[in-house]
Amino acid sequence: MKAPADSAARPAATFQKEFHRRWPHLRDPQVRSLAWLLEAPGLLDASDERWQGRIATLDGIADAEIAAWLHKLDDDPQALHVHLDVRPFSRLGRHAEKLMSFYLLHRGILVAHGVQVRDGNTTIGEFDFLLRLNAQLVHWEFATKFYLLESSGAGADADYFVGPNLADTLGAKMHKIFDRQLQLSIHPAAQTVLPEPVALAQALVKGWLFYPDGDARSSHMYGTSPSHCRGFWCALSEMENHSGERYVILPRLQWLAPARLPWQETMTKSALLAHLSAHFADDTMPVMVARMVEDGDCAIEAERGFIVPDDWRTRAGQRVQLGRSEK
Repeated sequence: MKAPADSAARPAATFQKEFHRRWPHLRDPQVRSLAWLLEAPGLLDASDERWQGRIATLDGIADAEIAAWLHKLDDDPQALHVHLDVRPFSRLGRHAEKLMSFYLLHRGILVAHGVQVRDGNTTIGEFDFLLRLNAQLVHWEFATKFYLLESSGAGADADYFVGPNLADTLGAKMHKIFDRQLQLSIHPAAQTVLPEPVALAQALVKGWLFYPDGDARSSHMYGTSPSHCRGFWCALSEMENHSGERYVILPRLQWLAPARLPWQETMTKSALLAHLSAHFADDTMPVMVARMVEDGDCAIEAERGFIVPDDWRTRAGQRVQLGRSEK
């Protein structure tokens, strides 16, 4: 087994640096998450021929008007908080959809959000977003995903990116989006809920991909964007080799934007290891952590990664092989 690398040996977390440079004054966690959704590169390369022009992109985030809107929202985020209606057990995917719908409403292009298509008592599917773009009705399928590259090195396609809970893979998700969900508008049952025919159906996919500690593969795998947001993953027993001094555990609803919080809320590596050891004694779900550095009286994220239980690597390999055998 390859020895885990020191954090300094991994590719630089350039997205975090640029995000902190662009948004140094944003403090509200929900506003920061919204800024990330608008600015983060998509997971998929819009220019890759395999997607046949069906990748949606967000335009205009660099505009001074949008930047001013986000800063004003950060000063008074109440309207965003009411719109999100965050609950203790809110799902991250739905949370991200609400964040995106808030922006699309602001842009004045949202026709409908979360429109279910039913055939009798059977739910056929759901339109994530119906938009008015260039005087046409456009369907956007929206996803915010987090996948870890299985570490055997046996494959270099999306089937080898697995979810932290091993429930799905990037390949399976893309198959579902492009072969099923983006076809929803042509289903006969969809015609009863659409105000007019859909002119274009596209996928807007955001998220982070995580690579085995020290693995620099990340640029052109299975149509992924070369600039996608990325992090590391390693087993708990390998975490001792990391040179970071201060960390935080990121709750699920804070998985989107690079973290910023008071310095006193960070923990030492020894405290982190103790917490993780206790967690994995009862729970096999990987934990996302961020290595933090000082920025004035605050701590800002330098890099992030999933810490997994020591048997996760074996189970991830089994999950990949099972998925490929079912094709």
